[in-house]
Amino acid sequence: MNVQFKKGVLELCVLALLDQQDRYGYELVQKISKQIAISEGSVYPLLRRLTKEGFFSTYLKESTEGPSRKYYKLTDQGRDHLYHLIEEWKEFTNGVNQLLKEGVES
Repeated sequence: MNVQFKKGVLELCVLALLDQQDRYGYELVQKISKQIAISEGSVYPLLRRLTKEGFFSTYLKESTEGPSRKYYKLTDQGRDHLYHLIEEWKEFTNGVNQLLKEGVES
């Protein structure tokens, strides 16, 4: 898949996955990787940035499989941002799909 496509939707995917439940970084990487080929190195800087912007809060939770894990929790501000991005995504994909349809039918 095109690298630029992935970069553009990674933030939306991370926010969407945190909408229903808190997750730790590696869990997010695994979940996203099942659908889109990404590297761990692309997710962690995004998590740091979105936390700094106030879209997530973080907390540590003990793990039976090793050291404590840092969990990310979507804040109200993050949820508002997610819903805004979803609306933008719908408008964008509708526009692209319309152009593709017109191009293919021509």
